[in-house]
Amino acid sequence: MKSLPFSRFWALLVSTSVLLFGLSLSGQQIKIEKIFGPETKTGDYKHPSCITELQNGDLYLTYYGGEGEYAQATSVFAARLKKGSRRWTEPVAIARNPFQSMGNPVVWQAPDGRVWLFFVVRPGETWSTSRIMAKVSQDIGYTWSDSFVLVWQEGSMVRGRPIILDNGDYLLPVYHEMGKDTEFVPPDTTSFFLRFDAAQKLWTESTHIRSRMGNLQPAVVQISGDHLLAFCRRGGDYEPGNDGYVVRSESHDGGRSWSAGQETEFPNPNAAVELIKLRSGNLLFIFNDSMDERTPLTAAISTDLGRTFPFRRKLAEGRGSFAYPTAIQTRDGKIHVTFTSDERTVIRHAIFEESAILSSRAKARR
Repeated sequence: MKSLPFSRFWALLVSTSVLLFGLSLSGQQIKIEKIFGPETKTGDYKHPSCITELQNGDLYLTYYGGEGEYAQATSVFAARLKKGSRRWTEPVAIARNPFQSMGNPVVWQAPDGRVWLFFVVRPGETWSTSRIMAKVSQDIGYTWSDSFVLVWQEGSMVRGRPIILDNGDYLLPVYHEMGKDTEFVPPDTTSFFLRFDAAQKLWTESTHIRSRMGNLQPAVVQISGDHLLAFCRRGGDYEPGNDGYVVRSESHDGGRSWSAGQETEFPNPNAAVELIKLRSGNLLFIFNDSMDERTPLTAAISTDLGRTFPFRRKLAEGRGSFAYPTAIQTRDGKIHVTFTSDERTVIRHAIFEESAILSSRAKARR
């Protein structure tokens, strides 16, 4: 075989190295874009968001919008990013009631193709008056059924996406918020789960997770078999301090009963967290790495089923808040995280690969 001249060999080696280096860097990039902001005419308030991938490859986004968190006429809005498109459709209202406020929409497609929308209706002045409602779509979110009540108990709310258990049951994270103070979550606030038997079309309720400061808005993963892990937002107030951590609980019977909530190493400024299981088997945890502020928004990965999270990287930081993350991994392996910023007037979208977080190891902690 004829050998290459040294100059050509060196040029080929350099160009190959640059290409490989570029590919390596591209796997570590985190792309963040604004989806909707004040220019979108659904009210200044846009919070929180939830994203899902539909079976046809479209991304579907929901949020609730209006003049403010406690405004009366808030509605649930939805938008779509069609597969192959770079532009989201204009948001349209999919749940609206002129006499009651809507909140915390969760959108998710079940294995049978039916798309579920879970959301909260708040008839009173505080979230502790809420009930959980739902709708279903048979045509990937283009049309929706009438609303129906999922949980009648006052103070019941939803925030996280369901997961599919090994036996095909759905497990929906929910919580029960107590108290009438908008600036304090009392210690009797608890997280629990609704388990749906798709064959019998029956929802059943798990035991509640109880902890020192109260807990809410659980995010759950199935570790293996009947072993499940949940991370929850802590209760309490929103004042600066050094006491407030993400709450951890485990189930060993498929999510029917849960251990008492234990405080983790992760600080929590009374803000929502996210936990999902990636295709690699690793766990992705997203949280605000601060006791006091909803910044920075940090992604962490565990390679040992939730025992440690040594790989961490900031997704967003700076003045203001970057909060209420929802994460999914799409069929192409990419991770998508939506969250709100700019005083809850902007919805942002982060896109990255798992390697982008695995390339960054956390500093030692307490």
